[in-house]
Amino acid sequence: MKNQTAKFSRVFWVVLDGCGVGEAPDAAAFGDLGANTLGNLAIQFLQKFGRPLHIPHLLQLGANNLTPIAGGSEPTRKIGFFGKAREKSFGKDTTSGHWEMTGTPVETAFATFPNGFPEEIVQRWVTENQLPGVLGNCAASGTEIIEKLGEEHIRSGKPILYTSADSVWQIAAHETSFGLDRLNKIAFSARKICDELQISRVITRPFVGNPATGNPFKRTYNRKDYSQHPKHITILDALGNANIPVLGIGKISNIFAGSGVPQNIDTHGNTHGLQVLEQQVSQFEHGLAYCNLIDFDMLYGHRRDVQGFASALEEFDVVLGKIIPQLKEQDLILLTADHGNDPTYKGSDHTREFVPILGFSPQMNQCVDLGVRASLGDMGATIFEALTGTLPPPPITGESFLGNLL
Repeated sequence: MKNQTAKFSRVFWVVLDGCGVGEAPDAAAFGDLGANTLGNLAIQFLQKFGRPLHIPHLLQLGANNLTPIAGGSEPTRKIGFFGKAREKSFGKDTTSGHWEMTGTPVETAFATFPNGFPEEIVQRWVTENQLPGVLGNCAASGTEIIEKLGEEHIRSGKPILYTSADSVWQIAAHETSFGLDRLNKIAFSARKICDELQISRVITRPFVGNPATGNPFKRTYNRKDYSQHPKHITILDALGNANIPVLGIGKISNIFAGSGVPQNIDTHGNTHGLQVLEQQVSQFEHGLAYCNLIDFDMLYGHRRDVQGFASALEEFDVVLGKIIPQLKEQDLILLTADHGNDPTYKGSDHTREFVPILGFSPQMNQCVDLGVRASLGDMGATIFEALTGTLPPPPITGESFLGNLL
């Protein structure tokens, strides 16, 4: 039953994975000075293609108040609310971002292995899973290492093991020659090892194709993330304890190792994720629908693909323009990111940036500037109060800004 003291019946929380809005104050410590996913994207897109990004609905919510949008025209009327948040967690990845959003900041940095994983640990994993060995065991771009080692993987049956600047144990394997079920099994086995090593996520990277027959290798959406469990309860758990439904869309359940996400709709990229989100706006009855749109990060940010990132952002804006008029009086939509992934920046890794806070509710009668928030957890605290009428219980962190909106 809905809490009668709550101000909202439904919240749609949408994460544009990797869409930061400018370097964080500590960006230098991460080697990310000058990173600005949305701002730099708009500049380069205008320079390369001779027109500005067409994102009128994001601009109407105040996106250009967070970072200048090159060529973006000022909307005649702004609606909703805008602000940005600084990440407190020690990291700039999916796990630290989403956990902090939900009130569990990562206070001790996850372990990273820029030179590859210890040989004795890898050998233990190989023995446990009766593997003929591994290929790689280094920090690498996922697409590049598949191109480099994919054919040898097919010949030898050895999975490709690699990492990045993030705390990840990634395993690439061919869906046909190695098998998807087998890949998932050996990844699940690695999760125990990674708990011991304090590695954030084990990620499968299945791919298909065979260049020898004229079919280039291509990663698929059958990836799975095996995350650590959050260190304590999140707002997702607390909402469940308050009998408020929580629905994950995309990789949400994987990020939280299933904790607090009793229902999840897996998606195959942004287009599918947006289709599901649109459906839920008309079908979801009550609670939190929490959606991650992965392609901004996985397909375009890491590959430094300006055109692809821009097209995905424009696609999202079109759908946002359809969703806003469908929102009911007691609905709230909140848009954000979990970190930056500037497609114009050096390298291929995430970037340490502020994340956007953009949103709207038909209950609002004026545009609200939230300023700079001290934690991503402020969003989770706000959502919890919106749906329950109370602040989240300790040890969940974050300062609600619901009072600023109404």
